[in-house]
Amino acid sequence: MTNNENAIGIFDSGIGGLTVFKEISSMLPAESIVYLGDTARVPYGIRSPEVVTRYSFECTDFLVRQKIKLLVVACNTVSAISLRRIQTKVSIPVIGVIEPGARAAVASTKNGKVGIIGTEATIRSNAYLNAIRMLREDVEVFGQACPLFVPLVEEGWTDGIIARLIVEKYLKEMVKKGLDTIVLGCTHYPLLRDVIQNTVGDVSLIDSAIETAKVVMEVLSENGMLRGQNNEAIKKFFVTDSPKKFVNVGEGFLKGKIKDITTIKPKMSREQDEN
Repeated sequence: MTNNENAIGIFDSGIGGLTVFKEISSMLPAESIVYLGDTARVPYGIRSPEVVTRYSFECTDFLVRQKIKLLVVACNTVSAISLRRIQTKVSIPVIGVIEPGARAAVASTKNGKVGIIGTEATIRSNAYLNAIRMLREDVEVFGQACPLFVPLVEEGWTDGIIARLIVEKYLKEMVKKGLDTIVLGCTHYPLLRDVIQNTVGDVSLIDSAIETAKVVMEVLSENGMLRGQNNEAIKKFFVTDSPKKFVNVGEGFLKGKIKDITTIKPKMSREQDEN
């Protein structure tokens, strides 16, 4: 039996999943949250599907051992490649970020032209295309991989001339297609929202973090799993490398202190994967 007082678990390849953490904390302030950022092996978006799946299983196993009651896969790459396998692996609810984002995009578009920006693996998987077409067949979907966006965010370079030039390089041709909606198809990308919005102009940006938090609230409520209001919510953070960088960038984004952070060792190092 799942204890309603147990925490929500969230994992991402790095700091980007804090966008989901922030929205869940805002919508469900009474809920405790355990966050895992696999900062030693970021980015996932350049990895093979086999490696992404192995990493995602390791992150899942770690969080399940923390006795969580619901798991949020706050990584679009993992959601695109491994979500279904994770859902069959564990007995608790598992929520990804792609289907909520796809639903919001379909609701947003007026002219039926939607852009998806994400990692190479997410775009290559066509996961957003398939999810959108399941909802509305006539929507035109244009994908654009933006592999440098994640390193920008991980370094904290979310504004300034470097960020602006890189965003313009990836998106200037995309906006010529007449899109009225763009899905930020990676949870790192909302941290670049201002620069992206300035580049694309009068185009609606869909933040899958907000939509995912809504689904988390719905699932907990419908299943009677909401935490009681009597105890203080606990927020714990785990990373696999660079805790100081995570704290520096994360606190700036969350506009609050990250107090409880622990570094754990990933089972497979980046060097081993490359060799």
